[in-house]
Amino acid sequence: MSSEFVIRIAGEAVYTVLKASAPMLLLALVVGLIISVFQAATQIQEQTLAFVPKIVVVLLSILVFGPWILQTLIDYTFNLLDNLYKFIG
Repeated sequence: MSSEFVIRIAGEAVYTVLKASAPMLLLALVVGLIISVFQAATQIQEQTLAFVPKIVVVLLSILVFGPWILQTLIDYTFNLLDNLYKFIG
């Protein structure tokens, strides 16, 4: 097993994690930006005003994108375990 091979496997793992977490992160970013603009316009600086909506949006995005995220992780794991004999020998 060469170092390039290990780096490629690690890169695929990082890419899969980023792809699986992207919908939640992007939606939380958009909601946070909208709330920040609202707080700047109204001068309300309450921390829970920014925190609670982001939690709700992330939970809703997990419900909506959950099957796709699960399928992405299953595909990566299946590919990794299906080619395990190539990695060992």
